[in-house]
Amino acid sequence: MNNSKYTELAPGLTICRALTGLWQIADLERDGTKVDPNKAAGAMHAYTEAGFNTFDMADHYGSAEEIAGSFRTTYGKGAAQLFTKWVPSPGQITKQQVREAVQTALTRMQSEQIDLMQFHAWQYAHPSWVDCLYWLQELKEEGLIRYLGLTNFDTAHLQIIVNSGIEVVSNQVCYSLLDQRAAGKMTGLCLKHNVKLLAFGTVAGGFLSDKWLGKPEPALDDSLTWSQMKYKRFIDTAGGWEKFQALLRVLSTVAQKHSASTANIASKYILDQPAVAGVIIGARLGESAHIADNDTLFSFTLDQQDKDEIGKILAQLETIPGDCGDEYRKPPFLTASGDLSHHLEGFPAPYPTVAGTDGRTKALSGTIWEDIAGFSRAVRKGNRILVSGTTATHGPKAMGGTDAAAQTHYIFDKLEGAIQSLGGNLEQVVRTRIYIRNIHDWEAVARAHGERFGSIQPANTMIRAELIGDDYLVEIEAEAVVE
Repeated sequence: MNNSKYTELAPGLTICRALTGLWQIADLERDGTKVDPNKAAGAMHAYTEAGFNTFDMADHYGSAEEIAGSFRTTYGKGAAQLFTKWVPSPGQITKQQVREAVQTALTRMQSEQIDLMQFHAWQYAHPSWVDCLYWLQELKEEGLIRYLGLTNFDTAHLQIIVNSGIEVVSNQVCYSLLDQRAAGKMTGLCLKHNVKLLAFGTVAGGFLSDKWLGKPEPALDDSLTWSQMKYKRFIDTAGGWEKFQALLRVLSTVAQKHSASTANIASKYILDQPAVAGVIIGARLGESAHIADNDTLFSFTLDQQDKDEIGKILAQLETIPGDCGDEYRKPPFLTASGDLSHHLEGFPAPYPTVAGTDGRTKALSGTIWEDIAGFSRAVRKGNRILVSGTTATHGPKAMGGTDAAAQTHYIFDKLEGAIQSLGGNLEQVVRTRIYIRNIHDWEAVARAHGERFGSIQPANTMIRAELIGDDYLVEIEAEAVVE
């Protein structure tokens, strides 16, 4: 096993495999008092002096980007790689807003180029997330962004992206001993398309450490840090405190064998997984540092016996539901507050609606064909919502390229957006009809349908048909009944 401290994330971009996460700046500032940027920059310098020269932050991590700017001006522009994220509010986003967001990050970080800009989308049913990524790619080509990445994208939507000509090098997701969602389809897709995983949550806000071994279960309240509140929810979902303590006991035994810490073992196990380029370990700059402990990560190797013992205890945990990033899009919301109230106010309708004179309401996606051919994306009358035959069209593009499953997932997003705009949801779909161009695509399309409708199981028909438009492999229509 490679114990190198560094790896190439993308051509010409070598990173430390133990990235220093700055999300706890927001927690340090939750009383409204900003962290001293000079003191925090000095703490960052201590990390870089020890070889931990890759930092991860975001536009909403308090003043983290400004601290990074102070670090660059004090200790040199090339002293570290500075990765950030853009997390726009849901709804329609303009091209100018994308440029302004990137420029704001550059100004805060005192930089001419962002090493890695990672994009987060709150909902896939609203098509603006696609526009944002294409416009970010234009800014990459312009030179304001060196590399483009994602954060909290699930497998289906990463599949859409990599098949649609959007060049991403990484996807940052929660991936830990408590949360193994990324180990399956996500890893397979990343290996296929050479997209690297950046794993956060590997020490679960500090819970996966010697400090909590044998300790009573803490209350889930404001006595915990925001990070601890979040990962206590993961512990509860994974089976509760007793199972968590059993995991800690196994990790402690393995740690003693290697003269390492429990946190080292928890992070090392994830660091050894396929497609993982690095693990992100949080730092409370100016308050505490884990430099020496993090350095131990690269001093030992987990052998097969270690992995087998850890694997046995992992098999006793409950599986975190859904795919990567679902904790920010659907229940259970595994966030500090247990919902999205501290992130956003709500979700606007994906498409505009128009009331008719006969009791019907129309949802319009804006395609020119709606006017030319005289149809609506969807129509609601009474408690019925009927969605027109829908392809993976986005402006002049066919999203998903030549991948039929990717096109199918994008179509389901459009169906969901139309239904939501008319007051329904995907769970209320009672009928789908699928038309495919090539018979050999039937299984990939059927499996995509199963991923999105497996728990709903509407009536369904799949037909091979001559579709209009050479780029389109799939067309789907749907009907929902709103109770």
